[in-house]
Amino acid sequence: MITLTAPAKVNLTLEVIARRDDGFHEIKSIIQTISLADIVTMENSRETEFSTNSSVWNAGQSLVAKTVALFRETTGTDSGVSLHVEKRIPMSAGLGGDSSDAAAVLKGLNALRETGLSRDELHRMAEQLGSDVPFFLYGGTALMEGRGEIVTPLPSVPLMHLVLVVPDIVPLIGKTGKLYAGLKEDDFTDGAVTRRWVSALEREKTLPDIDNVFENVARRLFPGLQEVYDTVTGLTSRKVHLAGSGPVMFVKAQDRLEAESLSVRLIENGLKAVVTETASPSSGGQ
Repeated sequence: MITLTAPAKVNLTLEVIARRDDGFHEIKSIIQTISLADIVTMENSRETEFSTNSSVWNAGQSLVAKTVALFRETTGTDSGVSLHVEKRIPMSAGLGGDSSDAAAVLKGLNALRETGLSRDELHRMAEQLGSDVPFFLYGGTALMEGRGEIVTPLPSVPLMHLVLVVPDIVPLIGKTGKLYAGLKEDDFTDGAVTRRWVSALEREKTLPDIDNVFENVARRLFPGLQEVYDTVTGLTSRKVHLAGSGPVMFVKAQDRLEAESLSVRLIENGLKAVVTETASPSSGGQ
């Protein structure tokens, strides 16, 4: 039996550079794993079967089943696997849970089947599954470019204590496509914000502000998100940021004590809050 953590992520920068001819967008992003994580357990089995603790997660609608099928097709291995996903990361939240689960399954199957695939070979499979999946083969702090498939590991950010705010709002169908479609011409940038982050990390300088191009468009598109944002900003003097494509938002606290204090205030005001922190590739999940 093999057990792996599949960490969530936040985007510390997310810039859209241009629309591409293939229908995707050229991006630059500093992406960071956090300690909140799903747990993926797998073992050899006569048949392939999936299980979960979640009442809403469906293997057939996730990347997990696609990953198992792709691995079997690519490697020619046809034995079954019993795979359990303990969901802790909110779904369709902008935290990359499905992509992280897929990357964990790729790594787990490689070990379980003893196929000996290199990370480059796993990376090529990950690219076929989704734009965020390659990053989760690395974890930690990284620069994402292209449509997300070009991943360059970076020096780790200093420890950040974060409070995730999980809005209880109706999921936005076709979320990512609608967010990109909602961008205006002046939302496109040249990547300068991300380059400043890379420079600061490499030189161990003070980090620039967190910046996500989807901040404003998400609050326009997600029904009720603006109201949640207003509630959170009324409870803290810290900036409130969008996690990836949302709708989860997060606040960077000064320390764990401040994070836990803010979490209590958010919960008292009817919001779901999760205290977490940035995590290196070797860190375990919570």
